[in-house]
Amino acid sequence: MDEEIEYRIKRVQAGEIQDYSYIVKEYQHQIFVYCWRLLGSKQEAEDAVQEVLVKAFEKINMYRPTVAFSSWLYKMAYHYCLNLIHRKKLQRKFKFGLFNQNMTTASAAQVIERQLFSEPLSQALEKLTAEERNLLVLRVFEEKSFGEIGEIVNKSPEAVKKKYGRTKTKLKK
Repeated sequence: MDEEIEYRIKRVQAGEIQDYSYIVKEYQHQIFVYCWRLLGSKQEAEDAVQEVLVKAFEKINMYRPTVAFSSWLYKMAYHYCLNLIHRKKLQRKFKFGLFNQNMTTASAAQVIERQLFSEPLSQALEKLTAEERNLLVLRVFEEKSFGEIGEIVNKSPEAVKKKYGRTKTKLKK
């Protein structure tokens, strides 16, 4: 698959944009699942996937095969989701600070989403920072190596491994 992806990328970079549909088909679902696990919302994940794949298309000429294309895509998805999480946090602080409201009850969709990811797991993931959640999702659910995760988050594999150990300890508590 990697050879086929690299071949398609070169064709897209050469102006054969119709080959991008192959790339989308290959990665759309896994990027969606990754974003859903990070964001905790199916709708936000669907929007994120579209944004990430459009951005990847726009920047495909910047891609170099020194890193795996999937790592390049995951890095874009990670930064997009991280920015969205930070924006939502700021909005929530502003909203609740301004109006001093209590948290609203979960919608039916949120309840179903929590059940899909198992209630205890969802609650545990919510207690982690966005960076810790990302690390856990990449390692456990996406089965990425520490080297690949390091490429995605711009850290050494050793630093990623250390942070992963601390995150696991925190999650067990």
